[in-house]
Amino acid sequence: MDKPSRRNVLKAGGALGALGALSVTTPAYAWTWSPKGSVAGTGAGADPRWVWDAEADPLVASLLDRGDVPLVNRLLRNWTKNGQPLPDGLPADLRAFMEDARRLPAWTDHGKLATSFRFTEKRGLYLGVLYGMASGMMSTVIPREARAVYYSQGGADMKDRITKTAKLGYDIMTRNAFDPDGEMIVTCVKTRLVHAAVRHLLPQSPHWPPVADEEIPISQADMMVTWHSLGTTVMQKMLDWRVPIPSSESTAFLHSWQLTAHMLGIRDEYIPASWAQANSQAEQVLTPILAPTPEGIKLADILLNLGAEVDGAILSKPILGAFTRYVLGDQIAGWLKIPREPVWDSLLRLSWRPFIAIREGLLNLPLAPETYWLFDEFLRKATLLFLSEAQPIRIEIPETNRPS
Repeated sequence: MDKPSRRNVLKAGGALGALGALSVTTPAYAWTWSPKGSVAGTGAGADPRWVWDAEADPLVASLLDRGDVPLVNRLLRNWTKNGQPLPDGLPADLRAFMEDARRLPAWTDHGKLATSFRFTEKRGLYLGVLYGMASGMMSTVIPREARAVYYSQGGADMKDRITKTAKLGYDIMTRNAFDPDGEMIVTCVKTRLVHAAVRHLLPQSPHWPPVADEEIPISQADMMVTWHSLGTTVMQKMLDWRVPIPSSESTAFLHSWQLTAHMLGIRDEYIPASWAQANSQAEQVLTPILAPTPEGIKLADILLNLGAEVDGAILSKPILGAFTRYVLGDQIAGWLKIPREPVWDSLLRLSWRPFIAIREGLLNLPLAPETYWLFDEFLRKATLLFLSEAQPIRIEIPETNRPS
């Protein structure tokens, strides 16, 4: 049988018949997670490493091939609100896709979303720390993600790349994230288009294929790995820190990330229905694959330097490095060549949990949640303002890979 072309595989959405032809290395694990544990409750059970985005991938490849991307990016710059009509002039096939992609699934629970915001209102500081020091730094030891970021267009301007990622983290924490006047749906749909473009472009890079262990990047499995580095890891760390989280808020926080996964184009059969299922899936797809790469080490250093710039005199690179070691452990810090900081390492071990205990104890005071929220929101907006250099944050379809 002839080796299938990348375009045909993308059109097929990752048919299992292509598995043998696309395999570069022996898989590190066998996919055994059952779709019965997903939000769909059923599914084909196909290994997500060989499944991509059957709707977005051929569409965006076509946009790139026929030269429509500059027009599309220009038209979508002012499309920012979930309920806002799509702009006139979009190609008909793209408009049809986006109208479908922006619809929330039938299983959306707006009551849970409201509860998720109440959780964020009280614990926004922990979420911000963990999205940065756990999820952000963990991404640099997810080999496929680190390589895809480094060699794609985003790797050429990491400040811009981080700004767009930070926007998704900011949007999911807003009160109206998935409401018509919110921006989370728009951010997810635009990110889905970016992912499709990277799948088309990155295999054409002279630099990525020689180091990659996959022929097409950002599979459904890759996206779930990233998903676990965010929602699952954040919840695990907060429980480890003994943050007292009511079950209703824990479930609601999960629901916000389940919706995010769906809106990013992850199939419902891969999205865990509970934290128990999420932890089970993460043990199979995330924990075993963490490892250092030259690209990841470089990205980690860039992230720590940028973080120090954002916080200025408040947090230095040594403090951020110590936070990374505290949150992710000695092994990952060693992989990333983060030096030990005897003073800051000790201070974090001794003071962080007592700080949490004090902060949680004060939550019962009048207006404490609202006060926490205002302070945390100021930090989040200040961070976005610095990263974006006070310019609108635009998530746009790339046309090239990293040029060098």
